[in-house]
Amino acid sequence: MKFVPETLQGANLISRHERGAAGVRERLWVGAQMIEGSVLVPWAGAVVPWGVRAWAELSPDDFERMAQFAPELVVFGSGTLMRFAAPALVRPLIERRIGIECMDTAAACRTYNVLASEGRSVLAALLLGVD
Repeated sequence: MKFVPETLQGANLISRHERGAAGVRERLWVGAQMIEGSVLVPWAGAVVPWGVRAWAELSPDDFERMAQFAPELVVFGSGTLMRFAAPALVRPLIERRIGIECMDTAAACRTYNVLASEGRSVLAALLLGVD
């Protein structure tokens, strides 16, 4: 699916997301940069690879890493299936009063773009290639 966002100076916007198909990895583009693994996309600054390859690998340390970006909201893309992260996992965000919204990765890409386009300090934490 291609996205056509309004441009916002200095903001990271997701320009395209492709679900994986037989023999093709799921991937997305932040601007012109193609990404094939799980990733943390802040509203501004460097896009950071995120080594999570499976739902079972998630730990509180992953959410601590998200909190270090100091967003007002984390949009968590849980892979091809919509899943909610357990409260024990998201505790680092809760303790800092950072909101979190869980949805499948495709929906998270769209939601992130809307919020980033509004100039919000949002972080997309996107699991790619995870069922």
